Amino acid sequence: MPRDFDGGWIATLAITLVAGVLRFWNLSNPVKFVFDETYYAKDAYSLLRFGYARQFIDQPEGAADKAILAGNLDVFKDTPSLTVHPEVGKWMIAAGEQLFGMTPFGWRFMPALFGTLTVLLLIRTVRRMTRSTLIGCIAGLLLAFDGLHFVMSRVALLDIFLAFWLVAAVSCLVADRDWTRRRHAETLDQPLTDGARRTLGRWLLVRPWRLAAGVCFGLALGTKWSAIWVLAAFGVMTFLWDLGARRALGVRHAFVKSALVDGIPAFVSLVLVAAVTYVATWTGWLLHDNAYDHNWAADHPAHGVMKVVPDDFRSLLYYHQEVLAFHTGDYIKNATHPYASNPAGWPIIARPIGFDAVNDIKPGTPGCNAPAGTNCLSVISALGTPLLWWGGALALIAALVLWIGSRDWRFGVPIIGYVTCWVPWFAFDDRPIFFFYAVTMIPFTVMALALALGKILGPARDVLGSSTDVSRPGTASTRRLIGSAVVGAFVVLVVLNFAYIWPILTDKVLPHPDWLNRMWFKSWI
Repeated sequence: MPRDFDGGWIATLAITLVAGVLRFWNLSNPVKFVFDETYYAKDAYSLLRFGYARQFIDQPEGAADKAILAGNLDVFKDTPSLTVHPEVGKWMIAAGEQLFGMTPFGWRFMPALFGTLTVLLLIRTVRRMTRSTLIGCIAGLLLAFDGLHFVMSRVALLDIFLAFWLVAAVSCLVADRDWTRRRHAETLDQPLTDGARRTLGRWLLVRPWRLAAGVCFGLALGTKWSAIWVLAAFGVMTFLWDLGARRALGVRHAFVKSALVDGIPAFVSLVLVAAVTYVATWTGWLLHDNAYDHNWAADHPAHGVMKVVPDDFRSLLYYHQEVLAFHTGDYIKNATHPYASNPAGWPIIARPIGFDAVNDIKPGTPGCNAPAGTNCLSVISALGTPLLWWGGALALIAALVLWIGSRDWRFGVPIIGYVTCWVPWFAFDDRPIFFFYAVTMIPFTVMALALALGKILGPARDVLGSSTDVSRPGTASTRRLIGSAVVGAFVVLVVLNFAYIWPILTDKVLPHPDWLNRMWFKSWI
């Protein structure tokens, strides 16, 4: 690893600061509930105030929203509410409301904070994977200037928290890989005789980074259930890393032995720890008898093996059945939405989603400088930075080739992360699903892109005057110079592309032709 105090943390914090300024700037605007903030911000405040989710007044339509924006928070009924996602993300939103009040800034504070922290995590993770502060910082810059990640960091929805916990879990697993291999390397201090092989290698039953990953996966599941696929895939991945390490040590029958000494502890550290963490996130629901369906078990006696399960947990299981029925039942399958998006189009931004729009703003209205006869509008479009997403799609193809062809483990990390955040949604394309779910994919897209740009950039030793091939002076320096120009140009173009779409990410008032110029395809409208 490069030394942290040779600029590593300075560069990391500088880029994180840039991401934070972008995300916190003018965070209170628009002063309204944007898209599904109307559910999550109120559910979060209900958890904060009552310990469980309550229904809120809904007649006349929008009455609760108007009352809250006017400063009246007495909008909740006495009846509990069925919420169709776990509670971690809503408790995180509630923390911001506790700090800054039930205001737009309050309910958007934690999304902005954790969106910013995701940039920091990604920098350090890519830096660890590549042993390059520069490539880590390139990853952070690209994520900081992605339009979708930017928008999702500025609205009180759950998906930005899901993205954070998934990146955190993967970051812990990458750190665990380093941690375990350093300890395995210690077993190489005593050389073996010719032809001898190690029988097992070092036992590593308690691995702090992997336990931390289990907690992070549990919190990701406690935000949205879709994290289950990422947990399953990276559980297999970390076992394969362990298997590879033992084979490198020369262990006989490495697969069977690794399954016992690595696989079983991995299952405990990841799956069981994640499960315990997930159940713990329901503590508020378990402690409040008035929560939705909390008393279901009292009215439905247990049978068979379920008699050993406490009533509170039987009720929680039934609650989960109801939530699953909501996500897979006829109600949701028969629903329609104008911004529904097939996941096949997500990698190329085929159908982004509009979170807010005010149309037909007349010329002369503050902010509208359109000529007479042309109206203005203001929108918030959850639109990824196009050059970043399209370049990322190509980088993912390259990553797959390099992972398989050169067996470089680093390229497998973004591939597994991306695929598990994307492919499972194809099983649910018979119901409305939306492009903003892809915010969990973009950190892995950026990771693949940074790794690919690192290949273009070339090794750090290929700098001016450092070529060791005296017969070809200047070859290495030219290689590095061209690579630096290509990588630098791409990063600059991504930043400029983000700046161009900035007005439609931030609710700026635009003349209609200026807005239309940023709608590059009909499917974006």
